[in-house]
Amino acid sequence: MNESKQAENKESLCLSGTNVTKIFGFGDNKTVAVDHVNFNFYKGEIISIVGESGSGKTTLSKMLLGLISVSEGDVYFQGQLRDIKSHKKKKEYWQGIQAIFQDPFSFYNVFRKIDSVLLDCINMRGGHSLSYAKKVEMMTEACSFVNLKFEELTNKYPFELSGGQMQRLMIARIFLLKPKILLADEPTSMIDACSRATILDMLLKLRDEINMTIIFITHDIGLAYFISDSVYIMEHGKFVEYGPADEVILHPKAEYTKRLISDVPKIHEEWDLSTV
Repeated sequence: MNESKQAENKESLCLSGTNVTKIFGFGDNKTVAVDHVNFNFYKGEIISIVGESGSGKTTLSKMLLGLISVSEGDVYFQGQLRDIKSHKKKKEYWQGIQAIFQDPFSFYNVFRKIDSVLLDCINMRGGHSLSYAKKVEMMTEACSFVNLKFEELTNKYPFELSGGQMQRLMIARIFLLKPKILLADEPTSMIDACSRATILDMLLKLRDEINMTIIFITHDIGLAYFISDSVYIMEHGKFVEYGPADEVILHPKAEYTKRLISDVPKIHEEWDLSTV
């Protein structure tokens, strides 16, 4: 690789990790949930981290968000060693990385109205001094982006919405925050197939508009192949295989990857239930 290409790759590197590890417990009760993983995520890239329940992918996502500490290793953000030791620095970090979670019902504070949820996003991006009319305009635009009407949501509480509406509202938050990185942990697992396709289209549209990096945390290897530029396969806390989506899914090398692919039901073939 020539020097200019190396410099270009380094400049577009937005999140990376070296020997990132998470250990829960001590001594005989110690559990290594994430085991010395390395990764490089680039600006505008769509990445999927794929694994079964208990593989460590959600623990890794929480470390990337700064919600739990890293036991060993280093995380780099925008090419610099991440520093989230103080509450102020953690808030600054969260301006650049946000998340959409699997369960929208547990994400929202049931005592805060939807207006407050969206206003927090505007204020977090430095919009404190904007007029209320301008803020309403921004909230209306964000809701419209996800096919919601702000005038039908204002003064309502999150629990008054359906699961699909809550998921869309989470994307409306991302539209307002415009982070450099979005971490989506099983963002479509609780909604129907039609809404699932709509949510994915919205995320891809948002990626195209602001060149945002999206990291999907999923057990769905079919989704990973369809939507991703790069795929990381995770088993027992380690990356057993990673690379371009086509290479990993169409020409898998690791036995675990091959099993994940073989477990995907195929309409035109008899289903093999021997591994169930």
